[in-house]
Amino acid sequence: MSLHASQHPAHKNKADQVIIGFFADEPANHHTKHLNDSLINQIAARFKNKDFTGQPGQLLTLYQDNGQQLLCVGLGQNDKVSATALYDTTHKVVSAAAASRCQSVALYLNDHTYEHIDGEQATKLVSLAASHAAYRYEDTKSFKDDNKHALDRIEVATNDNTAEAFRQAAGMAKGINTTRHLGNYPPNLCTPKYIAEYATEIAHNDDCCEIDVLNKKQMKKMGMGALLAVAQGSHNKPKMVVLSYHGADKDKDPIALVGKGITFDTGGISLKPGANMDEMKYDMCGAASVIGAFVAAVELKLPINLKVFVPAVENMPDGKAYRPGDVITSYSGQTIEVLNTDAEGRMILCDTLTYAQEFKPEVIVDLATLTGACVVALGHNAAAVMTKTDGLYEEFKSAGEQTHDRVWELPLWDEYQKQLDTSFADMKNIGGMPAGTITAGCFLSRFTKDQKWAHIDIAGVAWKDKKEGATGRPVAMLTQYLINKSQA
Repeated sequence: MSLHASQHPAHKNKADQVIIGFFADEPANHHTKHLNDSLINQIAARFKNKDFTGQPGQLLTLYQDNGQQLLCVGLGQNDKVSATALYDTTHKVVSAAAASRCQSVALYLNDHTYEHIDGEQATKLVSLAASHAAYRYEDTKSFKDDNKHALDRIEVATNDNTAEAFRQAAGMAKGINTTRHLGNYPPNLCTPKYIAEYATEIAHNDDCCEIDVLNKKQMKKMGMGALLAVAQGSHNKPKMVVLSYHGADKDKDPIALVGKGITFDTGGISLKPGANMDEMKYDMCGAASVIGAFVAAVELKLPINLKVFVPAVENMPDGKAYRPGDVITSYSGQTIEVLNTDAEGRMILCDTLTYAQEFKPEVIVDLATLTGACVVALGHNAAAVMTKTDGLYEEFKSAGEQTHDRVWELPLWDEYQKQLDTSFADMKNIGGMPAGTITAGCFLSRFTKDQKWAHIDIAGVAWKDKKEGATGRPVAMLTQYLINKSQA
């Protein structure tokens, strides 16, 4: 599927289906005034007879003489149209178009004068929702050309004021699709080695990019004990992937993104229940997200320096696996008592965070499907942000609102740190039942004490269900954050 900007008026667009939004009780707008008389009269009659009144979610399909479809979409009262409503409406109509075997659609939903949504945000919402709806996973199917989804071109109405917003959204969409591919790819194929090879291919496609991949032997020599402890139960050897993008002067400090890359998580010796364990292929969605954001940043040629760190590891219950009760020495030199081998994400992240600081980044942001407690706290609507750096949460919050990829802050108060106390090491790797998401953040904060840093728990947003799979979140928010940083 390809995403395109269009400055053609609706009545001149040649797409198989032209989709126009209508506010409640407003049968005419700037898109309809140039339609042919027959269509204008049909729309007016439907409004008069109250068959179609522009209420939220209402759909009316009309046909041109040449067979082209005109889909009228109800948006509801202007003052009640929210970002969520616009995104969901776009997703709905594009999904329906894909199912109807349209090959091309043109969207005229973003260039209305919304009371609570500006044109740039509307363009991003419509573009991202359309791309998301048109995505389809075919990587491991033998019947890729089954023609169930013929949609291969989506046009979004733009003008001089919204062209840049569309360009940014298209870049985000490319990154999101990269993330969804990696997240959905099965764990027997998406191994640490595959992630390293995939990242290498990305880096080799652009002269501004470089890649370095550390192997097990190198990490052992360096002393990455926490990461290697998680990896030691698996036949698939760990990799540390470091992607670099040089979009600014060499003396400008890079932004560092760290993504948890557990390619499959059995829980190790602290074995997970069998039900839904297949979903643990998504435990590398933090890694997939930072790689997706990297792809978007390169696509948009952002004037920043960016480093992406991906510890790619598989957590398995082999005879060599690390055990509850083990005491592990991390790359930082701090010791960790393992009480639960299923709290493995923070183990690989702590060594990676220590390593990332050696590159003197301006800020480090780590993303991880870290805790089930985050899903309990925030559900599937928002990722959790934890930071002690003043103003950093607000930057993510703003970026999330711009792209409707929202986050919410949880505290990192010192009072929570005592839950990590133990008599046998500098800390234990779990803090117990209360505030599990926060104590996981507290654990990571011990490895970033003198660094501008934020931890984002994406456990509730990274994947949705077995039908949709990986969502690509929060690539849009993260890319917008990078855009905003580049413009600061």
